[in-house]
Amino acid sequence: MIAVLKHGTTPDQTQHLIDWLKRMNLDVHVSEGQEITILGLIGDTSRVDMELLKSLEIVETVKRVSEPFKQANRKFHPKDTIIEVGNVRIGGGYFAVIAGPCSVESEEQIIEVATAVKESGAEILRGGAFKPRTSPYAFQGMKGEGIKLLLKAKKATGLPIITELMNINDLDLFADVDIIQIGARNMQNFDLLKEIGKSKTPVLLKRGLANTFQELLMSAEYIMSEGNENVILCERGIRTFETYTRNTLDLSAVPALHELSHLPVVIDPSHATGKIKLIPSMAVAATAAGADGIMVEVHNNPACALCDGAQSLTPAQFDDLNRRIRRVREAIL
Repeated sequence: MIAVLKHGTTPDQTQHLIDWLKRMNLDVHVSEGQEITILGLIGDTSRVDMELLKSLEIVETVKRVSEPFKQANRKFHPKDTIIEVGNVRIGGGYFAVIAGPCSVESEEQIIEVATAVKESGAEILRGGAFKPRTSPYAFQGMKGEGIKLLLKAKKATGLPIITELMNINDLDLFADVDIIQIGARNMQNFDLLKEIGKSKTPVLLKRGLANTFQELLMSAEYIMSEGNENVILCERGIRTFETYTRNTLDLSAVPALHELSHLPVVIDPSHATGKIKLIPSMAVAATAAGADGIMVEVHNNPACALCDGAQSLTPAQFDDLNRRIRRVREAIL
């Protein structure tokens, strides 16, 4: 349920109403705009007398929200959410380019790639320290040592870092990580989502291989319900009957999720396509569709990469892609 307050309502009047609603064991999410204030009521709203609420002098209108996700819902928060990571902003018209290797392999590799992508315009460095792999025999990442190397690359370049968390038990290792990534396989690991919801660290939440938009937003709701509102949604492709690409990139996720939610939407064309030749076109298309950012894999020597070399751009290819993205951004703004 949402209550839209009239223009001119004073802070004291608003707080008095919030206190009254909380006495009914409801959580109240406040969204303040230039003209109106919206109160999102979360909990058992059946105990709220809608007619009584509508009759209050400061209340413009009252509506029930049918969707099960509340805090991630645009009806609760009409304005786009802007996530701030250091000096980088994502959402609400701000566009971020996230780039780096699939996995951290050595200090020399991660710093070389970080330096190259920064020179080409990347604003956030990605790199996997913990790697979920289909085969138990494949490279599983450098784990804690990988995070230490990412922090060295951050110190060398100034780029904020993003890396994937797979296990609650490793959360302490992520204390200095700027954005925690929750991968597609863990999108519905609800205990993990609730735990990172207790922090304020921004979270990039990837859509699962076979999940709907609503299921993605419900997973975001798990994080936000614990107090962490700094959630970025990521479309990385879904599994279909098509085998030519690694996954099928659903670009409709950009306008659809923007319609349903106020959270930023980032596209990962690397995992979606799995093919170097397809990544630039999909990244440009995502930009044109209105995405709030892209995340691409870049490696200084893809042929020798320990993970996903077939979908990793070289620094030169990334530099060309970033120039194309800037031209598209200039054209659509």
